[in-house]
Amino acid sequence: AESCFPLRAARAVGVWLRKFIGARPHSATASTAFALENDSRGDVILWRGHLGDHKLRLDSSCFLSPQLIHVACVCAGHNASRDVVTLVKSVLFHRRNPLHFHFITDTVANRILSSLFQSWMVPSVQVSFYDADELKSEVSWIPNKHYSGIYGLMKLTLTKALPPDLSKVIVLDTDITFATDIAELWGIFRKFTDKQVIGLVENQSDWYLGNLWKNHKPWPALGRGFNTGVILLYLERLRRIGWEQMWRLTAERELMSMLSTSLADQDIFNAFIKQNPVLVHQLPCFWNVQLSDHTRSEQCYTEVSDLKVIHWNSPKKLRVKNKHVEFFRNLYLTFLEYDGNLLRRELFGCPSQANPESLQAALEELDEDDQCYDFRRERLTVHRVHLYFLQYEYTPTEDDTDITLVAQLSMDRLQMLEAICKHWEGPISLALYMSDAEAQQFLRYAQASEVLKNRKNVGYHIVYKEGQFYPVNLVRNVALKNANTPYVFLTDVDFLPMYGLYDYLRRSMVQLDMAHTKKALVVPAFETLRYRLSFPKSKAELLSMLDMGALYTFRYHVWPKGHAPTNYAKWRTATTPYKVEWEPDFEPYVVVRRDCPEYDQRFVGFGWNKVSHILELDAQEYDLMVLPNAFMIHMPHAPSFDISKFRSSSSYRNCLNTLKDEFHQDLSRKYGSAALKYLTAQRTI
Repeated sequence: AESCFPLRAARAVGVWLRKFIGARPHSATASTAFALENDSRGDVILWRGHLGDHKLRLDSSCFLSPQLIHVACVCAGHNASRDVVTLVKSVLFHRRNPLHFHFITDTVANRILSSLFQSWMVPSVQVSFYDADELKSEVSWIPNKHYSGIYGLMKLTLTKALPPDLSKVIVLDTDITFATDIAELWGIFRKFTDKQVIGLVENQSDWYLGNLWKNHKPWPALGRGFNTGVILLYLERLRRIGWEQMWRLTAERELMSMLSTSLADQDIFNAFIKQNPVLVHQLPCFWNVQLSDHTRSEQCYTEVSDLKVIHWNSPKKLRVKNKHVEFFRNLYLTFLEYDGNLLRRELFGCPSQANPESLQAALEELDEDDQCYDFRRERLTVHRVHLYFLQYEYTPTEDDTDITLVAQLSMDRLQMLEAICKHWEGPISLALYMSDAEAQQFLRYAQASEVLKNRKNVGYHIVYKEGQFYPVNLVRNVALKNANTPYVFLTDVDFLPMYGLYDYLRRSMVQLDMAHTKKALVVPAFETLRYRLSFPKSKAELLSMLDMGALYTFRYHVWPKGHAPTNYAKWRTATTPYKVEWEPDFEPYVVVRRDCPEYDQRFVGFGWNKVSHILELDAQEYDLMVLPNAFMIHMPHAPSFDISKFRSSSSYRNCLNTLKDEFHQDLSRKYGSAALKYLTAQRTI
């Protein structure tokens, strides 16, 4: 027998063996002898043992390039988009081959997953998307009682949906977890006979035997039937035998008596196999250990270490009963909370350009001896982003005056969410800076909160942690760019808006003709040092609390320049909006059109992140208008880690000043002489 060895590894092994065998032409034991030979095709290692001779060829003539493995999933909606990430993590963790994922998605899943993979930048991974809406007409005529709905039937259409030159694909449900390298499963295609076109694992419940309850009448199946959570589809052969027509005829025939499917595509696949048993290749059961109700999966394996793929195919998911469910649950949770950044590793022997050329060039230009290198490197960090982590629903208003509250937060501000939702009934766009594990903690928190569960117009966008700084303006931009209303209220999560602010702002936008003018409406900011506050219900009540010392103008005692231009003295008696001028370090909270400038992402951690944004609004000639009957109150909290670094590190402060100077220079180049006043103002401070 003769085996090939990948060239790069073969060369390394060959060098070692030449040294080893060169000293001992035949290194022998009682049962085995090795020799290095050479023939016309190159070097060969020959070993003789009790099982016979074997050769290992070390020449480029047997070079094995890593084989590209194709994987397809149907994914629709927010929840399935979240589930499929755990599946992908488990596949990436074990894989040693390049992968091409094919996702059949609705609009929601396409938006979420395209953004996620674009920001994930995993080497040797390609992703393609196919519009599920274009496939609905292919299966919408089939009544389906399964909770997966119309999307549970779309695996039937893959020969049509996927590229015509794609010959083979592994098809997976989103509730799958891999415990081994997917290349092992791909290798089973080689075991297909000439006639076999589908690879499936036998169903591990008694469903298709029809004995689960009285009058239970399942669709026809071969024996116990097959489960379609894991499928090997030989697309080339399926197209050749006329698969599209064959499954349709099968479905039409059976629906005459069955009226609807109970298990979506699985019923039709099984009815087809019952009529054409020669076309199926039965996979070993450990390739789809089904943790469904009434499952017999425990009979499939002797040791849990034998398992290859776990399938949570019960509506109960992690709550399903199984004697090894704790092991299965822990395996699933491992990938659920696994740091996805670690999966960006390169594959051995499979070079890949993970970073776009522009990013790679920018990284190479950085000077590692620059004392501000870490700040500059952070600006170029590409963070994974998972948009709409939870269910989101929004219906645009007819008058085109709707406004979204935009903010960012991390795990230590989670307790503010319920209060904000009670104070603001309009849409909200929140970007959360979290690790993979923290994102799951947030998910559990949100699902347990009656307040958050009942609010569907809140978009939660996870920006995954990476690097040593808090990329505050990048996180803000994620929230800003994913607001779906014409106007945005740019705030911080530590503030509670006054009751009724949402409606008041909408009226103000109409009165001030925001649609046709460049205005930034300033919402005056106050603060309390009390953790328990009787929140003022009106401006008059707020002024009374201000006079009694229960409230203060925001940061008057530590950073008066930040909000002094609001002119609180004038605001006390104002009854109409009034204009204020920009001043150095002014950082009010404002309402603007959604197409406003984004935050400058060079500013990370503490310092100048909002100041720079207001400065650019002024450079673009926005009028700063203070609203006379609006207010917001900052709630107390422990100091952030970044402000502690700012206060304790002189190099941190020096780098911040350097970034300020560079920002001013960029502003001058962008806006010309009009921006010189900012540079002059900075130098006079």
